[in-house]
Amino acid sequence: MDYFIIIATTAAGLYFHWWLYVRIKRWMDRDLALSLAGPDEQKKAFMLQQLANAHQQKVKRRDLPQWLAAAATGYPGA
Repeated sequence: MDYFIIIATTAAGLYFHWWLYVRIKRWMDRDLALSLAGPDEQKKAFMLQQLANAHQQKVKRRDLPQWLAAAATGYPGA
């Protein structure tokens, strides 16, 4: 019974840390997209859509800042 408790709590802890890591990565990506948009609400919506497009196109995380910066320069309202 002791082994079950150890295994269950270890698995729960590992899952929680993985979940937290994924959430922090998502928050960082979202924050990057919003910081490139500035105070313009329409550009913020545009950049969040571009972030979704980047995820659909499976843009690698290391390439994401350059990809979003290029998308920001292509904003039609500029």
